[in-house]
Amino acid sequence: MRKNKRKLYGFETTNRAKHNLKVHLILVCKYRKKLLIENMKEEIKNIIYQIESKSDFNIIEVESDIDHIHIMLQHIPRVTISSIVNRIKSITTHRIWEKHSNYLQKHFWKEKTFWSDGYFVCSIGEASPETIRNYIANQG
Repeated sequence: MRKNKRKLYGFETTNRAKHNLKVHLILVCKYRKKLLIENMKEEIKNIIYQIESKSDFNIIEVESDIDHIHIMLQHIPRVTISSIVNRIKSITTHRIWEKHSNYLQKHFWKEKTFWSDGYFVCSIGEASPETIRNYIANQG
């Protein structure tokens, strides 16, 4: 299961900055394939938590529907959202293909892919983090 390195969720200070950067991120399965079911869903979530443990961002909440995943996370200013997305997508795709290549080849016969090219992200802004957390937690 998940090991918390530290829970911030409030303001953090790094070098010359004090910040509280939280975003709601949505990644969608390629072609909206309904792949995030049963073990696949849990494996993807566990991989994301493993990525977090070796990264400069903190997962606040993760939950998925059958064709997309919601992630609420906190990050520091020097870490871009695009680098976080790239890291999550590339590592989860690689690991899930290692374990489920026979199954995934039935869905993606041309290339080893899992996620759509794009993503959705918005800052949480003035919305209560609890509101976003509850929304994401109730996706599954």
